[in-house]
Amino acid sequence: MDKVKVLDKEFAVSINKETIQKAVQKIADQMNRELRDKDVIFMGILNGSFIFAADLFRKIRFDAQITFLKIASYQGTSSSGKIKRLIGINENIKDKTVVIIEDIVDTGITLDSIKKQLIGYEPDEIKIATLLFKPEAYKKDIPIDYVGMEIPNDFIIGYGLDYDGFGRNLENIYTVIG
Repeated sequence: MDKVKVLDKEFAVSINKETIQKAVQKIADQMNRELRDKDVIFMGILNGSFIFAADLFRKIRFDAQITFLKIASYQGTSSSGKIKRLIGINENIKDKTVVIIEDIVDTGITLDSIKKQLIGYEPDEIKIATLLFKPEAYKKDIPIDYVGMEIPNDFIIGYGLDYDGFGRNLENIYTVIG
């Protein structure tokens, strides 16, 4: 499907599933080189990162744990700017390398909030992995350690990303066109 309609908006394919999987593999290869000798816990940020986190974690070639943290910050097609922590951390992350897995980093507001919360748990280090990065929208100075690809500051859905809860199941990533 080159175009889809989700709720009241139309979207066109902007990143196909093959390109997505190449980006996931690129991140996994880098992690497999850099993190293999560390005590790592991956922390996927729900809901958007669940597909990316699963695909990435299956490509990790060292012992590691994975958990998920649920944060809500979007309403419709724009960030509300308000971060709500909905599901907390149940694992001990003290002295571990925590890798935050995000589907997309745009303003960085959510990421900043998550990182500030995690520092209190005394991890050895915190790394950031994102499939998609919007440099034009980024307002923070937190380094992003693993980036699948940079994209324009457009509203997108698919591969876990949604529009009011819909569109996450699409294999490709789509950009809003109307």
